[in-house]
Amino acid sequence: MLLKAENLQRTGSFKFRGGYNAVATLTDEQKRAGVVAFSSGNHAQGVALGAQLLGVSAKIVMPADAPPNKLAATRGYGAQVITYDRYHESREDIGAELSEREGRALIKPYDNPAVMAGQGTAMFEALRDVPEIDTIVVCLGGGGLLSGSATIAKHLQPGIEIFGVEPDAGDDHKKSRAAGERITIDVPVTIADGQQTTSPGELTWPINNRHVSEFLGVSDAEIVATMRLLFEQFKIVAEPSGASALAAVVHGQIPVEGRTVAVTISGGNTTAARFAELIAV
Repeated sequence: MLLKAENLQRTGSFKFRGGYNAVATLTDEQKRAGVVAFSSGNHAQGVALGAQLLGVSAKIVMPADAPPNKLAATRGYGAQVITYDRYHESREDIGAELSEREGRALIKPYDNPAVMAGQGTAMFEALRDVPEIDTIVVCLGGGGLLSGSATIAKHLQPGIEIFGVEPDAGDDHKKSRAAGERITIDVPVTIADGQQTTSPGELTWPINNRHVSEFLGVSDAEIVATMRLLFEQFKIVAEPSGASALAAVVHGQIPVEGRTVAVTISGGNTTAARFAELIAV
């Protein structure tokens, strides 16, 4: 089994790939107008740093209860942060209003072709390094990383098997497949704040539904156990969302014997205090 350690990526997660790519592919006129994005934290940082590196103004809509380290990092990359109540306000509406009023390009966290393509470079690297990979396991929120990874994986290895993993409390993809259409759930109550999405992405869903063999769910307890395993056995610090894909493997949901399996560790943006609090249970 191989781990794609995106917790070691710039900004601490795979989201820098898509955020930077989305800003970089804007026209000069769009760059002068600036960008707006909404995110619980990792996409926020990816867009904020991408904008800073490219000299573009950025405003980021983030939930007021986002992890403090993610709020601080996003501001540290030069973005203006606008907070909202994730349980009573719509980040999509706030972002759309800002985009229309100020003429800023709206960079959605997953429903954006440039973001999806950027995220897929993670699996491109993995398959370039280890062409014999025959199974990939990817964490799943809105589906940007999974759709980008699935697209490049199926192009390079048509027979590859793909699994998407989401928290049990946020099983919108599993329910959507059972229903035969995209469904919407309540905001999931889970420690995996990066996976608190309520519906599969409009653009990501058709790709993932076509290419993914199975959508799997993991409990918060299984995520924490996997965070502890990563720390003790691999000396890797993962945030809850970052450990969810491996949790499905560790807890026996995906057969690995005789396979060459690549698993995403999608991010490591957690504070020392929060990490210690979780793995101490």
